[in-house]
Amino acid sequence: MDKFANAVLDWFDEHGRKNLPWQKKINPYRVWLSEIMLQQTQVSTVIPYFEAFTEKFPTVEHLAAAPIDEVLHLWSGLGYYARARNLHKAAQTVVNEFNGKFPKTVEQLSELPGVGRSTAGAITSIAWKQPAPILDGNVKRVLARHYAIAGWPGKSDVLKQLWSYAEKHTPNTRTHHYSQAMMDLGATLCTRSKPACPLCPVQKTCVAYKQGNPADYPGKKPKKRLPVKSTQMLLLTNHDGEILLEQRPPQGIWGGLWSLPEIPVDEDAKQWCKQHLGTTPRKAGQWDTLRHTFSHYHLDIQPVLLQLPKNKGLRAMDADRQVWYNLQDPDSRGLPAPVSKLLALLPDKG
Repeated sequence: MDKFANAVLDWFDEHGRKNLPWQKKINPYRVWLSEIMLQQTQVSTVIPYFEAFTEKFPTVEHLAAAPIDEVLHLWSGLGYYARARNLHKAAQTVVNEFNGKFPKTVEQLSELPGVGRSTAGAITSIAWKQPAPILDGNVKRVLARHYAIAGWPGKSDVLKQLWSYAEKHTPNTRTHHYSQAMMDLGATLCTRSKPACPLCPVQKTCVAYKQGNPADYPGKKPKKRLPVKSTQMLLLTNHDGEILLEQRPPQGIWGGLWSLPEIPVDEDAKQWCKQHLGTTPRKAGQWDTLRHTFSHYHLDIQPVLLQLPKNKGLRAMDADRQVWYNLQDPDSRGLPAPVSKLLALLPDKG
């Protein structure tokens, strides 16, 4: 074990986090679930989602057998919904192809949907206690600063350097503690802004600290001006106060979630109702535009409230993809965050 790993482990023994939910009853399923949830998401945000998931789906078999709607419902608000879809697919793969047992090699784990090299390394090192390097966002930041590796980690040459150092320092013993220690170090001391360098166990050998510019590492992702897209979301309520929801396609933004019908901003909402639902709204109104930002564009949502008349002949475009949703007794459906916000306004605005 080299000096770097020794220093990190000594620090972890005294200061590391040891009571996070996924650090209890450690097994491959719980490690995998937490690692997927923690991708691009803070620990404080993940904790209640992890607890809800493990209560509802205590094993990979429970998760694999669950309808995707239940999975997406519990994931609602956590964002990056492709993670939830891949989570469900991976669970089914583990059950159907590996008899419910997670593979024990990084190579096999990396073949599961949504599992990359770092996540596979975390499962291998933490659950199986086998030497395997990890390189999540926190570890990238620690190593980039320690060795003053310039450039954005999304670039292949920068990433290659970071992986080489991750491999170099990963010990053959106490690998499970070392992986957790490196993640903790980045999350609690070597933070994005205002890193607590005086408390860092590897400060003496940190090149960025010696240079006096740790905040310059790692390099920032090249900024792009996000384009703006616009849409109308229709809040269609029927005579019983239910609201029309439709399921989005499996792929793409909010894939598989239940959302409000959308139409182009220049389309007439009343005409759309007449054409697709066979009725004309008796009342319509607009709310203030709501902006929702994705990683690659802004979406400006124009909510349009439409009250439909009592009409026994009211039809839906596609019965398999549309439901009349009871706001007073909601069922388990995954809803995009902005849709949840709009539905929450209905009792006051409707």
